[in-house]
Amino acid sequence: MIARLTGELAAKAPPYVLVDVHGVGYEVQVPMSTFYNLPELGAKVTLLTQFIVREDAQLLFGFLTAGERESFRELIKISGVGPRIALALLSGLNTEELAQAVSAQDASRLVKVPGVGKKTAERLLLELKGKLAPVLSAPGFSVANDAQGDILQALVALGYSDKEAQAALKALPADVSVSDGIKLALKSLAR
Repeated sequence: MIARLTGELAAKAPPYVLVDVHGVGYEVQVPMSTFYNLPELGAKVTLLTQFIVREDAQLLFGFLTAGERESFRELIKISGVGPRIALALLSGLNTEELAQAVSAQDASRLVKVPGVGKKTAERLLLELKGKLAPVLSAPGFSVANDAQGDILQALVALGYSDKEAQAALKALPADVSVSDGIKLALKSLAR
């Protein structure tokens, strides 16, 4: 599974971006919330990703924050909500607005998003109730440097959730090496 990409931003054409990682170009679909916060072409970019394999396609979705990616993952778990609608929701509402709409059970905010009808909005509110609040109560989390990104990726690969891995990462010193960071994070997670 592809969990993160770091490379040069080669092209931008909503909702797609092209990230050149050492000569390999990855076409990544991103929500508009991520698209508007991308650096200029040619700059280095790091995207947290979700890789989806279907019978007819292999799709890669990218996000600047772990909160966006976690919201996307929760959305696509819902019956009748695929990646296209999940991207539309994250493009029309930021993660905080989505969490507020779910906690207030406000279907009118969701139906304003193209592709989301009344029934889908009601299903979203029902199935997301209590699931987005813990993910979004913390401010958006982004990876500060490559070492932290590698530590985060290692913890997720070891079976820890994004939330657990991020909490452990926040407790580490900013200048920690990857190997020392993994050891310290595992010690803190074992408590």
